[in-house]
Amino acid sequence: NLSVVFSQNITGAWTRNLDTAVQYLTVVDNYFSVATFNVEGKKFISTRGGTASVEKGKMLGTIEFNTVDRAEVKSSYSYDITLKEKTLVLPLEGIAKKWQKVDDATEALAGNWRITGREQAGTMTPIKPAARKTIKILSGTRFQWAAINMETGEFFGTGGGLYSFKDGTYTEHIEFFSRDASRVGASLSFKAEI
Repeated sequence: NLSVVFSQNITGAWTRNLDTAVQYLTVVDNYFSVATFNVEGKKFISTRGGTASVEKGKMLGTIEFNTVDRAEVKSSYSYDITLKEKTLVLPLEGIAKKWQKVDDATEALAGNWRITGREQAGTMTPIKPAARKTIKILSGTRFQWAAINMETGEFFGTGGGLYSFKDGTYTEHIEFFSRDASRVGASLSFKAEI
C-alpha cells in the first residue's frame, strides 16, 4: 500500500531555515507540531499543531493549537505534500520553502505523549484527562511540549529543542521557551524509564 509507506516516510522531524528564524516540524503518532523560533536571539515566534494523517499526497487533520490564530483551533486542514528522499514539500503557513529531514523518529521515546501525572514531594499525583492538557511530541532527536485547551483554543505555553535518552537518563537541551527566554541554552536531566 503506497499511502502506508508514504506516511511512514513523513514520520519524524523536519527543518527549514527562514530569513530570521528556523522552523521544526515533527510528525509522529498521527500528530504534528511546528515551532518557529530564533535560537541566537532566544526568541520564540509561534507554534501550531494537531492531528495528522497522510492520504493520497495530502496531509490532513484538525488543528488543536495555534499561537498566531486561535480561531483556527478545531478547524480542519488539508495540505498537498510531495516527498522526495529527505526533502518534503509541505507549504505550512503559506511558506513554500522545502523541509529537510532531521530524523525518522525511530528512538524508543519517539511518540505523542500526554502528561498523566506529576511528581510532587516524592508522590505521583494523577492528572485526570480533560480539555486542558499538556502534550510532549518526541521525534528521534527533538522534543516539544505544549500546554493547550483544544475546547477553548487557549494556549498556556510551549518549549522544545533537542533531547537524548541514555542509560536511564533523559536530557533536554532547550532551544525555545515561550514563557521564559532566559531558559534557552539550558540543559535539564531527569531519571527516566519506559
